[in-house]
Amino acid sequence: MNDSVVIIPTYNECENISAIIDAVLGQPHPFDILVVDDCSPDGTAAIVKEKMSGHPSRIHLLEREGKQGLGTAYIAGFKWALQHGYDYVFEMDADFSHNPADLNELYKACAVDGADMSIGSRYLTGVNVVNWPIGRVLMSYYASAYVRFVTRMPVRDATAGFVCFTRKVLEALPLDDIKFKGYAFQIEMKFLTWIYGFRLKEVPIVFVNRVLGTSKMSSGIFSEAFFGIIRLKLWSIFNKHPYCRKKKNDK
Repeated sequence: MNDSVVIIPTYNECENISAIIDAVLGQPHPFDILVVDDCSPDGTAAIVKEKMSGHPSRIHLLEREGKQGLGTAYIAGFKWALQHGYDYVFEMDADFSHNPADLNELYKACAVDGADMSIGSRYLTGVNVVNWPIGRVLMSYYASAYVRFVTRMPVRDATAGFVCFTRKVLEALPLDDIKFKGYAFQIEMKFLTWIYGFRLKEVPIVFVNRVLGTSKMSSGIFSEAFFGIIRLKLWSIFNKHPYCRKKKNDK
């Protein structure tokens, strides 16, 4: 078994899933793949099963009943990865908005440079987004600025969905208590990792808007993220985890 697994949540990604699996398997570092499919009616899971026949030890599929949300898909994937002994666990979209070649840099940031979480950042060196409408670019950029302002978390791209977690982070975080299911989930995971005292490192990437398939972004998802940040900040003030207090006392 390899030390790394890439979790790819899917819902109606039949146009992309075969190609993204091939691209991940073709990287210099040997990444395994876990597809978490929410009962896609377009046959995404069937394509994954066909790919599994050629790589039974490296491609895995977790099928769930109905569309349950991005956050719960990743939580299910994290638990599966921990149960199967992986040391580095990645989040990645299925639609090639994240370049599979950048997986190697995220891995290096943790395995070589010592980060506990590495983040593929669109905004570390400017605005590195291709083919997004200007309105969506501005919304994403200023959403991250808003998160930094409210939480004081030193992350330029707080909503990024291209991430590597070390095993010790996922073992420490209260996965069953994660509050958000949409894109606010990405912010919550980074925020918790930070307040638990782990080291976060951003790695610059270029984000390319999907060519095939349909975006899952909605106004409800944005609202959850906008108002949820304040609740997260209040939680961190009034409900300090023992790990946080220990880290503070160790200084």
